[in-house]
Amino acid sequence: MKLIVGLGNPGQEYAKTRHNAGFDWVDQLADRLHVTLKPEFRFHGLCAQVRRDDTDLWLLEPQTYMNASGRSVAALCQFYKIPVDKIIVVHDELDLPPGIAKLKKGGGLGGHNGLKDIAAKLGTQDFWRLRIGIGHPGERGAVVGYVLNPPRKEEALLINESIERSLEVWPLIAQGACEAAMLKLHTKA
Repeated sequence: MKLIVGLGNPGQEYAKTRHNAGFDWVDQLADRLHVTLKPEFRFHGLCAQVRRDDTDLWLLEPQTYMNASGRSVAALCQFYKIPVDKIIVVHDELDLPPGIAKLKKGGGLGGHNGLKDIAAKLGTQDFWRLRIGIGHPGERGAVVGYVLNPPRKEEALLINESIERSLEVWPLIAQGACEAAMLKLHTKA
């Protein structure tokens, strides 16, 4: 893998919201890798570069707000010539309950505006996604308020557990063994 993108919205008012599960995941990975994300204006985001066995891995948190995440991802991918199959986007997932994390490649975008913008800017949906379950509020009209608010305490614990569990398969993902990571992650859930 060459690029790990965590999706979320910048700013303190969004820091602990459900929509920022991708930022939370990348922050925890950065801690494990002992790197610090720093503003990188040409990529419209917070970035960290990790050298691993003569290859570079980038961590990215777009600071463009969710609906314009593709601008940041495309800028970094174009500059470093990162192929789409070497990208993992970590994001919140309404269709999975809190406590569940799933890895997949390509497929539908599930109405997720961050994924839609990334797919539009990259010209394909065929990138890896790590989906962190946040649950669904039950009705479509309540989704925006739901994702832009913090989870209840018991949900937050479950979301954090799924982030921890999915970080356990990080070594497999880093090696490009995403199918093995998927199998291990999905059989734990």
